[in-house]
Amino acid sequence: MSEKRQPSKKSLRALDYLNVFLADVRDGVGPYLAIYLASSQHWNPAQIGIVTAASSIATVIAQTPAGALIDRLRQKRLLIVVAALLVSIGCIGIALLPTFPVIIACQVLIGGAAAVFPPAIAAITLGLVGHKRLDRRVGRNESFNHAGNLLAATLAGLIGQFVAHQGILFLVAVMAIGSAISVLRIREKEIDHELARGATEDDEEDDRKEHHLEGILQLLSDRRVLFFAIAVILFHFANAAMLPLVGQLLDRGGQGRGVDGTVYMSACIIIAQLVMIPSSNLAGRLADAGRKRIFLISFLALPIRGVLYTLWDNPYFLVSVQILDGVAGGIFGVLSILMVADLTKGTGRFNLTQGMLATSIGIGASLSNLLAGFVAKNAGYNASFLMLAAIATLALAVFWFLVPETKEQKAFGNRKSSLAR
Repeated sequence: MSEKRQPSKKSLRALDYLNVFLADVRDGVGPYLAIYLASSQHWNPAQIGIVTAASSIATVIAQTPAGALIDRLRQKRLLIVVAALLVSIGCIGIALLPTFPVIIACQVLIGGAAAVFPPAIAAITLGLVGHKRLDRRVGRNESFNHAGNLLAATLAGLIGQFVAHQGILFLVAVMAIGSAISVLRIREKEIDHELARGATEDDEEDDRKEHHLEGILQLLSDRRVLFFAIAVILFHFANAAMLPLVGQLLDRGGQGRGVDGTVYMSACIIIAQLVMIPSSNLAGRLADAGRKRIFLISFLALPIRGVLYTLWDNPYFLVSVQILDGVAGGIFGVLSILMVADLTKGTGRFNLTQGMLATSIGIGASLSNLLAGFVAKNAGYNASFLMLAAIATLALAVFWFLVPETKEQKAFGNRKSSLAR
């Protein structure tokens, strides 16, 4: 089936542009919000942790329903358009009315809308190219996504330094509009919606119209899915708060040097994205030989990064450590999608599981920002970084010892033989 799939160049180019524009949109304001609130609004780390966690908590609530909805509906392009417009509205609201209740409300709106993007893009990609071509296409998606982050970070640094911090919020809003235009240029008729939700490619068209959808309890009964979700929760618990905390340190150090904190933050993101572009592309090319050995590099880089942040508070050193973030992030973005595709092939629940995975990420991120903010306030930044590094080490152990290789297994496609093992 997949060899017969020949999506047009127009649709594939539109998918490239979609990943570029959604680079900042799917994460909302991201770490720039922490700098904006710390420097312009003079909020403390605990307050910043609360509003940052609000977006993540909204994402936790929305991710799994969003994945289930994408499995059910064919209007995947329209869902991305609506979600992008909601992110745009939320960013403009934060810029115009920067009060605690308004920012909380806008962060909830942004977090809920952002839940749509990862599973919807993965579904459209799978529906366009099929399972056999998914490895390299996901690698290409992530490469363009990181290129978009690189562009956005460069523009954000310039805007923060020479215009105003609020301008960064408007930049995200404009990119949201660009993503809505891009997704509408993907040809609807070229998306196989049965394949997009996880039908097997060897099935005939008529068979896939009656494709069975497995329930959530059936998905969780597979220990591989459960342990993979636990590893991802721990990974993002350790990862999510690191860059916002570094941003606060850089803003504090930048004030003594007469440099705006957004310049250093943009440098952090640019360094990471420059590394993510080749690392994600390479991960997509090498993944066909096995997923786990490549993914382990991502899990290993995170605790090392957390410890390095405690060694020196020099801005140039802190920025250079982001190379490890680039390695980990580039691999994670590709391999997480491919492993879920392996685990759900034949279930019709690819997008539901993507939503559950995103929920795991949201749980880890919200707890990370909330706890790390309070630890930094009461015990200092180094204590917070060491706590996050310890959690990252636990994530590495869970993934290494409890999550098996998925490439060569018939995950979910042959439920009985899988459970028998």
